[in-house]
Amino acid sequence: MSIHTADVDDQAGGPVAGARRPSSPHGHERAACWADRLWSAVLAGDTHAAVDVVGDALGAGLDAEAVLLDVIGAVQHRVGVEWAANRMSVAGEHTATAINDRAIAALPAGRPDAPLGRITVACVDQEWHALPARLVAETLRLRGWQVDYLGAQVPTAHLIGHVHRTGPDAVCLSSSLATRLPLAHRAITAVQAAGPPVVTGGLAFGADGRYARLLGADAWAPDARAAADRLAAGPLPRPAPAHQVIDDLPHLGDQEYTMVAGSSARLVRDTFHALQERFPFVRDYTDEQRERTAEDLAHIVDFLTAALYVDAPEIFTGFLAWTADVLSARGVPVQALMPGLDLLEEQLRDFPRARDYLDAGRGALTIRL
Repeated sequence: MSIHTADVDDQAGGPVAGARRPSSPHGHERAACWADRLWSAVLAGDTHAAVDVVGDALGAGLDAEAVLLDVIGAVQHRVGVEWAANRMSVAGEHTATAINDRAIAALPAGRPDAPLGRITVACVDQEWHALPARLVAETLRLRGWQVDYLGAQVPTAHLIGHVHRTGPDAVCLSSSLATRLPLAHRAITAVQAAGPPVVTGGLAFGADGRYARLLGADAWAPDARAAADRLAAGPLPRPAPAHQVIDDLPHLGDQEYTMVAGSSARLVRDTFHALQERFPFVRDYTDEQRERTAEDLAHIVDFLTAALYVDAPEIFTGFLAWTADVLSARGVPVQALMPGLDLLEEQLRDFPRARDYLDAGRGALTIRL
C-alpha cells in the first residue's frame, strides 16, 4: 500500500479505460479533429498551440459551446483516463489541466443585453476539482445567463453570504469525489434555506444522480449541456421549508457515521501502526512510502465514512475497485489493500454497517485477484 491515489483528475474518477483518442460524449464529428489537435498541444505542454486550436476551431465555424465541451472537455476527460492508466504523470496531468483552463479563457465572453437570469456556480467545500464546474459556468454564459462562478472549495458559510448578497435564481453545486457528500448535503440544505433551488452535478452524486436525490437537491444534471437545458426549461420550484439533515437520512440515527468520522484520524494512525507490527517489511519503507501508505489508508477511511453517510456500500466498493485498477496499472498487486481492510474491521467490530461494507470491499477486490 504505497501507491498514491489522491490526485484524481477533474473529469476522471472511474476505473481505468482503454480508449486512446479524445472523443466528444455527444459524437460531434467536426469536433473530433480539433480535439486531436488540442490533445497534441496538451501532450507537448504548449499553451500557445492550445489557444491557437481554440481560435482556429472557432474560425472554421465550430460554435463556442462545441469547442468548450466537445474539444476542451473531451481532452480533459482523456487526461484523467491517461493518468489512471499510468500513461501520464501527476505533473503532466496538472500541466494539461492548466492548459485546458487557459484554452477555456480564450473563448469569447458573450454579454447579453438581457440575461436570462442569474446563476451561482460553485464547488462544494473541500472539492478542488474545479474544471467541471467551470464548464457548466461557461456553458451557461454562452447561453445568455449572468453567472457568478465561485470556483473550487467554497466554504458553505461564504456561499450563503454570496447568495444573500446576489439573490441568484438557482445555485449549481459541483462535486467530483463522493467523500464530499456530507459537505455537499450541508451546502444543499443551507442554500435551500436561503431561498434558491439547487442543481447538482459531478461524479460524487452518482452516474444516475441517485445521491443528489437522496440529499434533497432540487435537480441533477449529468453534464454541462443537461444543466443548461434544465435551467432553460423553466424556473425550478422553490425548495421545501428548511429541514434537518436527518430528515433526508434517517439511518444516521445509528450514529455509525458520526462515530467513525470522528475517529478517522485515530483509525488511520492505529491501522498504520498495526501494519508495521504485523508486516515487518513495512518498517523498512522509505519516508515517502510511509507517507503514501498513510494517505491511502486515509482515503479508504474517507470513502468508508462517505458510504456510511448515505448508506451506500457501493461508494466504498466502487472506490476500492477503481483503486485496484489504478494499482494494477502501476504494477502493484491488489492484495496490498487487503491487510488494511482486515485491520480496520478489527477496530470497527462494534459498527455493523461498517463491517458489512468492509466485507463487501474485500469481495470487490477478491474478484480482481
